Amino acid sequence: MANRLYNQQVTPKGYKRGGRIGGVKTKTTTTTTTKSEKKPGFFRRTIGKIRKKFIPTFDEQFSKAKKEGKKTFTSTRDKSKKGKLEYSTKTAAEVKAAKKRMSDRERARVGDTSKQLSEKGAAFKLARKMGKKEFTHKGKKFTTLLKGEKPSKILPELSGKTSKKIKKFVGA
Repeated sequence: MANRLYNQQVTPKGYKRGGRIGGVKTKTTTTTTTKSEKKPGFFRRTIGKIRKKFIPTFDEQFSKAKKEGKKTFTSTRDKSKKGKLEYSTKTAAEVKAAKKRMSDRERARVGDTSKQLSEKGAAFKLARKMGKKEFTHKGKKFTTLLKGEKPSKILPELSGKTSKKIKKFVGA
């Protein structure tokens, strides 16, 4: 169904279909000059420098502290708590990366429980380490087998030549 207003092929539901025609990607760039790209004049520049010196924005204070290598800085922008609050110079991405590097114990100290084992998981881990085949948690019995793991076959004690042949065949 063609849409005559836009002269483009449109699906019956009215959504435009994606994809390129012919597989060739063309890139067009246009350059226009606007007033926003124009450099500020002498007075504006001077006022800007004075403002940065005496009343810097939060972002300017943050970038200055980060450039100087400080871990925290106090902001002078908040009128009610002027200079009393300390802010970190870490960005959200840096904090996220640091959380990934933390051990479980460090995470617990911070209060993050997302990567910690549950009670049942901890009991399972302990029982598996001890070599047990079963463990109990809150009155219920569970096996220490992982998903897809098969229980080891228990061979009865056999004696004689046939037992050796059976053991060789089974792989015990």
